[in-house]
Amino acid sequence: MIKNVIVKGIFIWILLTVVSCSKKQGTPVTNINIGIHGNNELKIQIDVTTNENVQVYAEYWSDQKGIKNKITSPISKAGLSHSLVLCNITPETQYSFQLITGNGPKKDSSKIYTFKSRKLPEWLQKQFKANCPKPELVPENFKKGFLLLAKRETPGVAYIVDYKGNLRWYHTVEGTGFKVTHFTKEQSIIAILGKNDEPTSYGSEILEINLQGDTLTHIKKGQGDLKQVIHHEIIKKSANEIVTLFVDQRITDLSSIGGKQKDTINGDGILILDKKGKQLWKWSVFDDLDPMKDKKLLKTKKDWMHANSLNYDKDGNFLISFYNNGQIWKIDAKTGKVLWKLGRGGNLKMSKNSDFSQAHAAHINPEGSLMFFDNGVDKKQSSVFALKVDEKGKSVQLDFHILLPKDIYNDRMGSAYRIDNETILACCSKRHITVLTNKKGVLLWALESEIPPYRVQFIPQENLKPFLLN
Repeated sequence: MIKNVIVKGIFIWILLTVVSCSKKQGTPVTNINIGIHGNNELKIQIDVTTNENVQVYAEYWSDQKGIKNKITSPISKAGLSHSLVLCNITPETQYSFQLITGNGPKKDSSKIYTFKSRKLPEWLQKQFKANCPKPELVPENFKKGFLLLAKRETPGVAYIVDYKGNLRWYHTVEGTGFKVTHFTKEQSIIAILGKNDEPTSYGSEILEINLQGDTLTHIKKGQGDLKQVIHHEIIKKSANEIVTLFVDQRITDLSSIGGKQKDTINGDGILILDKKGKQLWKWSVFDDLDPMKDKKLLKTKKDWMHANSLNYDKDGNFLISFYNNGQIWKIDAKTGKVLWKLGRGGNLKMSKNSDFSQAHAAHINPEGSLMFFDNGVDKKQSSVFALKVDEKGKSVQLDFHILLPKDIYNDRMGSAYRIDNETILACCSKRHITVLTNKKGVLLWALESEIPPYRVQFIPQENLKPFLLN
């Protein structure tokens, strides 16, 4: 029997309006506490006490959409105390919910209860503005999907927004910013965290959270084998393998070229850790290149190569892009051998129409092409490239090239990802704008953001179920 309903937590307004307290025969629920989860207005937490060892979940829906559009929360473990987190909450909206209890096929349903969500805090309002003059030209999967982007300055915020520019999910961290974020196959967000005095995209912590806002992994520099500053990329090879780029500092005698006898060269490396911070694999650019052969070393030593993205090729080997030399490398993920170098001074023959300047977010798209955002520093015009790499023939041919408007030229950072066969999502970080373009370069949609996102990742709706739905 439901005995009482208590509002949970400090600084939390009353959210729950009791519709009925009458006992339903067999229902083991004895107490309900309701409030917001993690001080987050878009996550509602319901704590439930039962007098039997049962599993509990909630079915909830906005009154505007009705019960036919109900959402099911994750199921708790069998026990007497249960904590349910409801996502997909819209601000200032009336909701109804039922608690479902039981073990196995037998289920009991509570009466229907209601609550009203609160408005977003002022600092989260008007962060994004979408412009879509012709919605009929926008792919349906894009309309149903979501976008992940993040604020790098403290307090850091990771945002998930829909194509209309509505904030649908967020997570904040105090004392650090989200330097880089990535949505994983495990429905988690893994990120590099860094303080304001750390350079753009550089940090000293790894954080992984689930969509309910719970911390799955948190490794700080100095813990385990994480001894270095990490930067620009954080991905997962498997559920227990975290892959990132790190700053490889080498003390070198540069007196012969006018430097110090004990000088420092900052190179880049690839580091794979397990979730406890134990090193599983490491590679360094110093394994392949001799910095003393760089005639501009005294100018570039503080950031010699500037690796800016890392991903996996179809065969499981690494793809890494470098800003300073305008190249993309493929590296054997077992031996560390550099298999090829693409770009200026590389060893793959390029067609004339595939020449690029600085690549960001290099990856293999669903068609198998090497795709990336080109800052276009040489021509002062950014663009998107997709290249067909013939490894046996050691050559590259153009798949497609999309020139972006010159007024959103973006000389640093950025990303580009395919939405479908004809449309691409491109982030122009320094312009605070993300655009959806077709292959002819016609802009179909744009999102202006108050923050300059390092990159913007598209997440199909099916990858976010049951936490976020449109």
